[in-house]
Amino acid sequence: MVTQQRRYVLAGLLVGLGLLTTVLLSTVLATVFFAITVAYVLFPLSEWFAGHGLSERLAAAVTTVVAFVGGSLVLLPPVAVLYFRRRDLLGFLRQIPDSVTLAFGEMRYTVDIGVVLTDAVGFLGSFAVSLASAAPILALKVVLFTILVYAMLWQPSAPGHVVYRTVPKPYHDVVTRFHERLRGTLYALYVLQAATAFGTFVMAWVVFALLGYRSAFSLAVVAGILQFVPVVGPSVVVVAIAAADAVMGDFVGAVLVTVLGLVLVGFLPDAVIRPRLARYTTGMPASLYFVGFTGGVLSLGLVGFIAGPVVVALLVEAANLLAEERGPEQQQLS
Repeated sequence: MVTQQRRYVLAGLLVGLGLLTTVLLSTVLATVFFAITVAYVLFPLSEWFAGHGLSERLAAAVTTVVAFVGGSLVLLPPVAVLYFRRRDLLGFLRQIPDSVTLAFGEMRYTVDIGVVLTDAVGFLGSFAVSLASAAPILALKVVLFTILVYAMLWQPSAPGHVVYRTVPKPYHDVVTRFHERLRGTLYALYVLQAATAFGTFVMAWVVFALLGYRSAFSLAVVAGILQFVPVVGPSVVVVAIAAADAVMGDFVGAVLVTVLGLVLVGFLPDAVIRPRLARYTTGMPASLYFVGFTGGVLSLGLVGFIAGPVVVALLVEAANLLAEERGPEQQQLS
């Protein structure tokens, strides 16, 4: 009796300290969460390095460096495009008329594009200023992120030992199922999505260059980034280019970029890359992924991009576990 009461007290103490830690460290919780999810995905790579003769510490260090360089290479193209292609972007914006009149029978509606562009430029300017002022904080979070990823790759079994020792033994299979579902979901979010985004970038670059667009590389980078947005994806870029061509009077170009873009950029990378990598994931339906992505981003901001689908995936796994538990009972009743 004393032992059980002591467990309740310790459990309550753990919950209380967990809530206090969440409040005090709220500004870095997103960084910690991202570090944990990235380490989850990078662990097989660290194991591969360790299996080829590197020590666990060195394998963790090399994997962390690879992740840091890879992340930098992902972020570098958008920044480089915005800087080196700024003149092309401004030239494209200057070609857009100040207003467009839409006709529906006898009805006429004029869209003031100039006001929208002015507001967009003002937003980008304020965003750049706020980003520059937050640079020291971002640098500190990058350092924290790197240290956490390295620590988790160096001692990957430590969190698992704590979880299995805390959770009663009859529920260890539940922890294992959640672990497998989480690993597959994170692989789908990071690896599969990144591979599809890269394929989209390459295909978009080829298509836009063949169609004669001067900013083909810039548009391809944007298309690759939008591949991370479910359902909508790179089709937004294709539709925007077609709309711009239509506004400029190039209806043949608008139709051509719509057909080739939606097929080769919007559909082909998903149809070719995803099926080849889908066996490594948990196969969560796209509808549930979209619900998790949208709800997570709207509720939590950037961290919701990962947290939303993860929570939905764990909810699906919990429902599957409950259905499996009720299955034998229903068979006995019948």
